Amino acid sequence: MTLYFSTILFGTIFAVFITWLCSIKFGFLSQKPGHYSNQGTEFDIRERLCGDMICEGVIYGPFGKVNTRFVAYMHAKWEGDVGHMTESFTYDNGDKLERIWDLKVMGSNGIIEATAPDIIGIGAGKQSGSGVRLCYKIKLPKSAGGFVLNTVDWLYLMENGTIINRSQFRKFGIKVGELVANMRKIDT
Repeated sequence: MTLYFSTILFGTIFAVFITWLCSIKFGFLSQKPGHYSNQGTEFDIRERLCGDMICEGVIYGPFGKVNTRFVAYMHAKWEGDVGHMTESFTYDNGDKLERIWDLKVMGSNGIIEATAPDIIGIGAGKQSGSGVRLCYKIKLPKSAGGFVLNTVDWLYLMENGTIINRSQFRKFGIKVGELVANMRKIDT
């Protein structure tokens, strides 16, 4: 009986390890900014994340079911390489969330630094070609558990100027959520 349980435990651990390894080597986390260096329109966040914007999206739980939907109004303003962006989220359950980002583009190599009150430390990013990656640790509000999650944001610039945002949230290396959204400028 002990051998049976040991075999099942080993099999489960092995399956989790293989799943994790595949996600690192072949999945979402395997993307690098260089993959987008020669694709599509050049994504400069100082130009594309500027002015008034609307963001509409969904957040999936760990098993792929939509947990919540949201609409966010955003406003970004840049002075040279330093930007300030406000986001006002309204979720389908009526909850609201405000976030204020401070962004900095570091020279001509596309490196980005980002801070916000619910971000632990400094987010690190890179813009390359039609893609932007930003990695950071986010502290969820108490109403969402108050956990600190490792986050990887990918922003993909479409030819019409719309930005597609895909983010994954991980705890102890295990995906616990995913966000998919689109962002576009509001005509004023």
